[in-house]
Amino acid sequence: MKILLVFDFDNTIIDDNSDTWIVQCAPNKKLPTELSDSYQKGFWTEFMGRVFKYLGDKGVREHEMKRAVTSMPFTPGMVELFNFIRRNRDKFDCIIISDSNSVFIDWVLEAASFHDVFDKVFTNPAAFNSNGHLTVENYHTHSCSRCPKNLCKKAVLIEFLDKQLQQGVNYTQIVYIGDGGNDVCPVTFLKNDDVAMPRKEYTLQKTLSRMSQNLEPMEYSVVVWSSGVDIISHLQFLIKE
Repeated sequence: MKILLVFDFDNTIIDDNSDTWIVQCAPNKKLPTELSDSYQKGFWTEFMGRVFKYLGDKGVREHEMKRAVTSMPFTPGMVELFNFIRRNRDKFDCIIISDSNSVFIDWVLEAASFHDVFDKVFTNPAAFNSNGHLTVENYHTHSCSRCPKNLCKKAVLIEFLDKQLQQGVNYTQIVYIGDGGNDVCPVTFLKNDDVAMPRKEYTLQKTLSRMSQNLEPMEYSVVVWSSGVDIISHLQFLIKE
């Protein structure tokens, strides 16, 4: 009987947003106004597709992008946390559900040798095309009105749990570690023994605190973190129980 750890990527595993970080590869490290103004709420993946095309048109190559992405710092304590999880693989399964893309996440995990910590990564599929441009697609389509059109993290989590159940894998509890507005939806799915771990002072934490002030029903417990070391402490507590 294992605990399932669900991680967000941007501003959770890494201490920045990989999609905005990549802009440093652009000429003068900024995007033209008409490009940055072209973002429409809920259509971030399409926007990033245009950003990647712009970078490719300006001659930015794969190795330059890789160098930029792998220079992003990990959030404090995350390296220690992953080493802790690695030592306790018999107690945890670990997945990432992220609105970044498969190429960026692969690069980061590979550069730091953390691929083995994660059982599965769910994110927008990306690849370099024959022109050397990075292209990104929506992860899926869904009917959730609360989430951006390319990714409902709750739908991904439910589908993963169903598949695991078919394989005979049932988790004693879920610990959801995230920071952003798009982490609210999957957190509302959590049940009695589950734990939501929002990053201190980030959108998810502010939203959950507003929900509890409004006395919205929340079965799960909330444990705030600001470093991966805080997460280790709570996981140690859970596996000792």
